Amino acid sequence: MRVMAQMAMVMNLDKCIGCHTCSVTCKQAWTNRSGVEYVWFNNVETRPGQGYPRRYEDQERWRGGWTLNRRGRLALKGGGRLRKLLTIFSNPKLPGIDDYYEPWTYDYETLTSAPLQEHTPVARPKSLLSGKDMKVSWSANWDDDLGGSIDHLDKDVLLKDISDKVKTEFDQTFMFYLPRICEHCLNPSCAASCPSGAIYKRTEDGIVLVDQDRCRGWRMCVSGCPYKKVYFNHRTGKAEKCTFCFPRVEVGIPTVCSETCVGRLRYIGLMLYDADKVLEAASTPEDTDLYEAQRRVFLDPNDPRVVAAAEREGIPGDWIEAAQRSPIHALINTYKVALPLHPEYRTMPMVWYIPPLSPVVDVVRDTGHDAEDPGNLFAAIEALRIPVEYLAELFTAGDTAPVDAVLRRLAAMRSYMRDINLGRDPDETIPEGVGMSGEAMYDMYRLLALAKYDERYVIPTAHAEQAHGLEELATECSLDYEGGPGMGGAGMGGGSGPFGESSGGANPIAVENFHMLRQRQTSDSAVDPADKHKRVNLLNWDGKGAPAGLFPTREDRNPPADSGDAETEAKP
Repeated sequence: MRVMAQMAMVMNLDKCIGCHTCSVTCKQAWTNRSGVEYVWFNNVETRPGQGYPRRYEDQERWRGGWTLNRRGRLALKGGGRLRKLLTIFSNPKLPGIDDYYEPWTYDYETLTSAPLQEHTPVARPKSLLSGKDMKVSWSANWDDDLGGSIDHLDKDVLLKDISDKVKTEFDQTFMFYLPRICEHCLNPSCAASCPSGAIYKRTEDGIVLVDQDRCRGWRMCVSGCPYKKVYFNHRTGKAEKCTFCFPRVEVGIPTVCSETCVGRLRYIGLMLYDADKVLEAASTPEDTDLYEAQRRVFLDPNDPRVVAAAEREGIPGDWIEAAQRSPIHALINTYKVALPLHPEYRTMPMVWYIPPLSPVVDVVRDTGHDAEDPGNLFAAIEALRIPVEYLAELFTAGDTAPVDAVLRRLAAMRSYMRDINLGRDPDETIPEGVGMSGEAMYDMYRLLALAKYDERYVIPTAHAEQAHGLEELATECSLDYEGGPGMGGAGMGGGSGPFGESSGGANPIAVENFHMLRQRQTSDSAVDPADKHKRVNLLNWDGKGAPAGLFPTREDRNPPADSGDAETEAKP
């Protein structure tokens, strides 16, 4: 048993409202630069729909992920070394700009500089690639809220495996939103596809990153990723991808998309897994068994044998404690309500999803029945075969049994908690019917509905003794060039080239220094207590009234005269 740690995320799709706040904040933080105008590390798709890029799930076309060869061994679907060597200068399995979208801006200059005229001037859309006028016809979320429409229904890759009856009736059921980031897989096919070895998986926390110095722009990683979450920067000639906001995670702060999520649907935590079992799990013969195979790779952080093995592998004690408190482990292995996205790609993804239950409740309510009654809810789940089948195509390689079990647990939780919230005695047969105890069901409800910030994000910080190594990794992997979001950059003392090729490198920002800075900025006491009345700490201000120290006090404006001065002034 070789224990390793992995940062992971779970998203509760029941809470996603499709506001795209996560996409916009990620865009501003990471891809608000030239060369990546079309890139969205985080995007929100309406399902059913084509996704971004268009029909990215069609692996017969894109040849992404892994497959089993004739001997039952794991092999890249896009081919091995020989095929990559033959196509290294002309990769035919790449999405074009039309599969993504041509980014644009508007000619705002016309609005501000147009002379007085009879007609109101118009800001025409202009391509960010060519600078010419263009007609906007597609974008990263062009079919937003149109997932169930007839115009887009037949373009969904997953619907090809569902019967014609399902296709004609699916627009009468429901749609839902699917936020997507890089899966930071246990068995990443993008890393295996890279000829230059620029993509690697960090041993400390499992985050998959691109070494910008080693990347040569072959773009095999774009083809190899079945989720199409590796992008090509056309300005720098380098590959870029979601970094799981590793500079934030290293200091215990959640990712930007999680921090700004309006629905608070994201959970981040640490998972312990057996690295020796990853290959065996990914090589499971049947696609429908891959979900359970990956769950068996995860280890119980409360098991004394696992704890001892983790300590032998050098995993710090506070990281083991964080894994024990991890909401990810609870949702995946304890409550068993989270499912992986497309396990049939055999990459062992580490961003999991809780399937939506709300549409089932809405259908029951529309019939005039009690939507929280367990009998009605369970019957509705059985009757709504169409969405369960579609969800199974997304999360369990077509096997409806695990999806049905998850929906039943979520429905049972609603029914069980309604009695408690209304002051009635809870019906213990409800959790027993889905294989749970009443206490476990209450804990699951608290995690899904009432969890506080530090319960949703259990992120152990990097250690001071690891700081130097993490600084080097950050310098290698951050997007270190002028205007880039990396921790160094040409403007901060880095190398002379756009990626810091010269000796010296960027001035590192030590992890322990970050902690001291944050503690100093958020501390209630100033560095110099005698100077405290002159200092203003707006970070601890709640927005009500005036913060202490912002305006001078009455004593500061009219200081009392000492007795000696008073006596002197009293004398003639």
